[in-house]
Amino acid sequence: MNFFPGTAFQSKDTITAMQEKKLQELVAYVAAHSAFYKSMFADNGIDTSAIKTLADLGKLPVTQKEDLQRQNEDFLCVSKEKIIEYSSTSGTLGSPVMIALTENDLERLAYNEYSSFVCADGSASDIYQLMLTLDRQFMAGMAYYSGLRKLGAGIIRLGPGVPSLQWETIMRLKPTAIVAVPSFIIKLIQFAKEHGIDINSSSVKKAICIGENIRNTDFSLSIIGKKITEAWDIQLYSTYASTEMQTAFTECGHSRGGHMQPELIILEMLDENNNPVTAGEPGEVTITTLGVEGMPLLRYKTGDICIYHDDVCGCGRTTTRLSPVVGRRKQMIKFKGTTLYPPALFDMLNELEDVKDYVAEVYSNEMGTDEVLIYIVPSSLTEECDRTIRANLQARLRVSPHVKYISLEEIQKMQMPEAGRKVVKFIDRRGR
Repeated sequence: MNFFPGTAFQSKDTITAMQEKKLQELVAYVAAHSAFYKSMFADNGIDTSAIKTLADLGKLPVTQKEDLQRQNEDFLCVSKEKIIEYSSTSGTLGSPVMIALTENDLERLAYNEYSSFVCADGSASDIYQLMLTLDRQFMAGMAYYSGLRKLGAGIIRLGPGVPSLQWETIMRLKPTAIVAVPSFIIKLIQFAKEHGIDINSSSVKKAICIGENIRNTDFSLSIIGKKITEAWDIQLYSTYASTEMQTAFTECGHSRGGHMQPELIILEMLDENNNPVTAGEPGEVTITTLGVEGMPLLRYKTGDICIYHDDVCGCGRTTTRLSPVVGRRKQMIKFKGTTLYPPALFDMLNELEDVKDYVAEVYSNEMGTDEVLIYIVPSSLTEECDRTIRANLQARLRVSPHVKYISLEEIQKMQMPEAGRKVVKFIDRRGR
């Protein structure tokens, strides 16, 4: 497996030529080995030899999440004897999808995260405390570990949760960086305040933030990003990825969006009619994997809505950068005439001082329209606190969602179901 470190710093023309060569190889490969793509090409009368340039991608149909769910094994391009690792998606947008990886795919995954950590100013002198699961078929946990090994950095595999153990380990082993969900970093800060820990005298100087936005689409810090940096003098790096793409978009120190790794992925940003959007406009992240052996994908629509930027970054990388996720196409809420994505709702709830924690739930009413119920752990169970929370929700959303107050123990059970591997902040019961 040949990779090209430093590709992101090359000229756009050089990158395009490299990607087009890899695209031709990929199309020939899936035409020979993928039952799904063989059928797609035949059904649509596609001459695969005519797919030579990035512009030619538009001649191909897109691949949807539903295709992967319905015909999962038809995407497999190798015999099962070559599969080393079985990962799966979390099932946030429907039933989980199995992703099979070969030895070459695992090497590619390690390279991806090695490059990501380098982009986020990581080096062999760093020690990273991993505050996430490395089991339950979670590709990201394995990828971070493999990438850090390739980087030569120190690794502390502590897993998610338990702020007391996280802080005890920080004090004892002195990591320079953490990999964690932003809302959990807030809990680390709260625990430190309650137990007299001076977080700014700790060894931790940076955090790789996963799973939640720390910035707005203009790259300014979001509410949760501000809460972290106002309390803790650390550098935050955002990262965006999905199991299916087997690749990450990671911020550099300039904090102007996640950098594409052009040797690993071709990126398109499409509207709902599968037409390209322009830079600065929201579009659905659509990817074509490069160098994947087990289950490569062509024009796969991830369901994630982002904004892309194609100007040269201050770090010198010439590659496309992605904004934080605006929302997921299938998670869009149409509530009493107001269009809302969960990340915007989370930002608003994170800003309310009377809300200690929350889970948002959307469901269909008897008319078939969306209803929103927010489970909240309030700062106090008083009428004044209730009035303040409801007034703020009404003012910010311009509509009044349903509110149910529950205990910290109840919210923790909702956020971390027994078989789960990610913190759940949004529950979609619309069954569509």
